[in-house]
Amino acid sequence: QVRLVQSGGGSVQSGGSLRLSCAHSTFTNDVYCLGWFRQFPGTEPEGLALMDNRGSNPSYVASLNGRFTISHDNALETLYLDLNTLTPEDTAMYYCAVKRTGGCSFAELRSSRAWGQGTQVTVSS
Repeated sequence: QVRLVQSGGGSVQSGGSLRLSCAHSTFTNDVYCLGWFRQFPGTEPEGLALMDNRGSNPSYVASLNGRFTISHDNALETLYLDLNTLTPEDTAMYYCAVKRTGGCSFAELRSSRAWGQGTQVTVSS
């Protein structure tokens, strides 16, 4: 079972940037899907971005309008999410998720047992 430990996040003013990190335990030689979600109070987590560990083109939910960037460093065994041009509407709990699968999708990640502990992002106006 992959273990995930998140770091980063915090409080920032509107227009600012943050980097979220998600360190993972060592992968096997299989393909893994990696992604980021966020959750607003009282709602289900929504998918933001995903990619696989072989370096496939990342995918993003359209509503982000290019403000967030997902990346993965195989050597450091860490997944990142760079958040730019933040607004108060981005205030949420952010989670990373990983699943060993050849079919990388938000649905696959939602079914994974490997989720990070979450990190709060708060954006003030």
